[in-house]
Amino acid sequence: MVSGLAAGGVARIEENQMTNDEFRRYGHQVVDWMADYLENIRDYPVLPAMEPGDLVDRLPAEAPERGESMDTILEDFEQSIVPALTHWNHPRFLAYFAISGSPPGILGEMLTAALNVNGMLWKSCPALTELEQVTLSWLRQWMGLAQEFFGIIYDTASISSMHAIAAAREMADPEVRTRGNSGRLVMYTSEHAHSSIEKGAITLGIGQDNVRKIPVDESFRMRADVLRERMEADLRAGLKPFCVVATVGTTSTSSIDPVPAIADVAEEYGAWLHVDAAYGGAAAVVPELRGILDGVERAHSLVVNPHKWLFTPIDLSVFYTSRPDILRRAFSLVPEYLKTSEDSRAVNYMDYGVQLGRRFRALKLWFVMRNLGHEGICKIIRSHIAYAQKLANLIRSHPDFEVAAPTPFSLICFRYRGSDDDNRALLERINVSGKAFLSHTVLNGRFVIRLAIGNVATEWQDLEEVWELVKQTAGSGVVKE
Repeated sequence: MVSGLAAGGVARIEENQMTNDEFRRYGHQVVDWMADYLENIRDYPVLPAMEPGDLVDRLPAEAPERGESMDTILEDFEQSIVPALTHWNHPRFLAYFAISGSPPGILGEMLTAALNVNGMLWKSCPALTELEQVTLSWLRQWMGLAQEFFGIIYDTASISSMHAIAAAREMADPEVRTRGNSGRLVMYTSEHAHSSIEKGAITLGIGQDNVRKIPVDESFRMRADVLRERMEADLRAGLKPFCVVATVGTTSTSSIDPVPAIADVAEEYGAWLHVDAAYGGAAAVVPELRGILDGVERAHSLVVNPHKWLFTPIDLSVFYTSRPDILRRAFSLVPEYLKTSEDSRAVNYMDYGVQLGRRFRALKLWFVMRNLGHEGICKIIRSHIAYAQKLANLIRSHPDFEVAAPTPFSLICFRYRGSDDDNRALLERINVSGKAFLSHTVLNGRFVIRLAIGNVATEWQDLEEVWELVKQTAGSGVVKE
């Protein structure tokens, strides 16, 4: 007889499966832990003091044969997992693009896990589909985008931009669905564009050789005049320019490409224009900052990440397109078991992308937008930008430091007036301290430190402490060892 089977061959439920009362008790315990964590987040080092492989060596090499108690699991979480965390929710996490999961977003994420619905079709979860439509309509209005832009949620901007490239390919070469790539399609982006743009071209078979990286001006913005020259040269060579990607808030410097001038060129050559505003686009919810999206009304698509600067737990990336018909044409493939009756108001999001299964991501964004409100979100973004300007001025006024790029948003690129090795050592010492986490880039061949403000809990006092840490570390002479 097979072990674990009851009479009649029916699988027996394990006696130690969590009861509803236990779930309630541990749920309260976890929420209490989360509340304490958010309240006392500054007590944690931003970066863990560990070496690669430390956690792997600490944990068992094999999964448990029998179920373990939640008490044991939660204890191991605190003793083993938490000390190995990089705390992205820390107000002095200032690397990459700082993000934060705000309390309302965390609560929404908890409910998403409890509901565990799948929104592949309207019918498979009407609430998921229609709340996504409503929430993205709200966000579109806040950003000042035209009503014609159709919105859909993907996980990250990398995936959003990949879908933009796929739609551009479909518009340029509708037979690509069945025939495959012709090898003639060429796309264009800034040399400061995010690596996901090139990865999207690789994934879709466009090929790295067919990605043209356009030089930038002194403010690290794509040069539209060079873009036109490259597109014209490719056209004369028998190639087909099919997609241009502009960026509002580049990763290295947060520069803003001249979208109106780029749109002129894209339209001249009949190319799809995609705007990567994954970071910077969120600032457009602030009425006086909507000008950062000038020209976007002429784009075919746009991406913005609420999980970056709209305080929504990762992951949630919003993709807008003025040509949903082409996006659907690129991806719609409906097997018999997924066919439903037609209704003009029923949106089946599975037709607009690679994925079939879809999480209820809109729920946490809905919680954030409703709880913080437009005014509350604008206030936080304004404060982050004001902090960045204030800190940039302090850096400029210090004889040992310099600001290395314009600061249009809340990212500051700066460097110590020394060698690249000095700056690498300075950054390493700051991060090893556990008091803050900063990142770097290379601009005009020089190593540059990046400080990105974006966490909902970051206050000016945090930035003052980090600036003092930077000055003290540089002044101690350790950077010249």
